[in-house]
Amino acid sequence: MSSSIVIIPTYNEKENIEKIIRSVFTQEHPFDILVIDDGSPDGTAAIVKNLQQEYNGRLNIIERPCKLGLGTAYIAGFKWGLSHGYEYIFEMDADFSHNPADLSRLLDACRNGGADVAIGSRYITGVNVVNWPVSRVLMSYFASIYVRLITGMNIKDTTAGFKCYRRKVLETLDLDSIKFKGYAFQIEMKFTAYRAGFRLVEVPIIFINRVEGVSKMSGGIFGEAMFGVIQLKLNSIFKKTA
Repeated sequence: MSSSIVIIPTYNEKENIEKIIRSVFTQEHPFDILVIDDGSPDGTAAIVKNLQQEYNGRLNIIERPCKLGLGTAYIAGFKWGLSHGYEYIFEMDADFSHNPADLSRLLDACRNGGADVAIGSRYITGVNVVNWPVSRVLMSYFASIYVRLITGMNIKDTTAGFKCYRRKVLETLDLDSIKFKGYAFQIEMKFTAYRAGFRLVEVPIIFINRVEGVSKMSGGIFGEAMFGVIQLKLNSIFKKTA
């Protein structure tokens, strides 16, 4: 068994799922994969299950009956990864916006670079986003500035969803207390790890907008993040003074 598991949440990713799985498995480091499928009606889960025979225990799937949110998918994946003894646990999208070749760079940051959480950062060396509308780039970029100002985290890409966690981080955090399910989940996980004293390190990546399939992003998800970060900060203040 590998020491590293890549968690990939899916909903209607039939165009991408086989290609992303094969790409992860062609990396030099022997990453395992856990797909969390939220009842995709397009047959995403069936594609994964067909591939399991080929990959001899390295490809795993959790099937859920319906869309239950990105955050709950990752929490389920974290718990699965911990229970199966993995030392390095990754978050990655299914749509190739995260390059599987960058997995080894995130792993190196944790294994050899002293990071407890390695973040694939779009903004640590400028704005490294390809094929996004300018409006969305600006929204994402300024959202990260806003989160940084509110939380005090010295992180350029606070909303990034491409990450590697050392096992000890996820063992230490109270995963059942993570509240947010959508975009704000990424902020909450970073802020919770930051407040627990873990070292968060940004690794520069190039983020490429999906070519196939349909984006799951919506205005409501951004709204959760904008109001949620204030709630996170207030909760942290009250906990300090309690």
